[in-house]
Amino acid sequence: MALFHIIPAFALTALVLAMVPGQGVAMVLRQTMIGGARCAYVSVAGNSLGLVIWGLASAIGLSQVFAHSQVAYNILKFAGVAFLVFLAVQTLFELRNVAGKFNVQGQARVRPAAAFRLGLITNLTNVKAAVFAVAFIPQFVPRDFSLATGIITLACVQALVATCWYATLVTSVDRAATVLAKPTVRRWLTGLSAIGLIALATVLLFSSPR
Repeated sequence: MALFHIIPAFALTALVLAMVPGQGVAMVLRQTMIGGARCAYVSVAGNSLGLVIWGLASAIGLSQVFAHSQVAYNILKFAGVAFLVFLAVQTLFELRNVAGKFNVQGQARVRPAAAFRLGLITNLTNVKAAVFAVAFIPQFVPRDFSLATGIITLACVQALVATCWYATLVTSVDRAATVLAKPTVRRWLTGLSAIGLIALATVLLFSSPR
């Protein structure tokens, strides 16, 4: 199967991951509500660069490890499943809070350089992004395709999908901040996010090894 054929399925998976509340979503919401749409877009660009960096790191490391050890590959796969399930359970527990997991408390950066740096650092310190790059992306690379090239390509696709989603989120929040400010709305989004995480874990669990 050519890599091109699996891009739509991967893009949908990347979209679900981007929608899950966490460091990235909280950062984007905070930047938009406090600093405005312009600085939020700059932070989104920094976040997307972080995704590409994670993809490069994954490609450089995994292309060597998995070429010599299927056991290591399987261990990483199941570790990824366990972490996604953990995130899903953690997200469900957040439903106890009034606003769910969509917390917008924290610092914001307004100046372009600082806003970009905030987005980049937010992603590079995001364990969810690391697990997805290392344990999930390789599962989509066809057997007859270069693992390193496939990971880098799909990481760029993920960055593009995340950019589109976050840009849409910024625009929506900028125009309808009062809607997302409602705790009930954020609790519903939290619940849906937990379901999305469980779906991702299930797909990873039953994916075929390279």
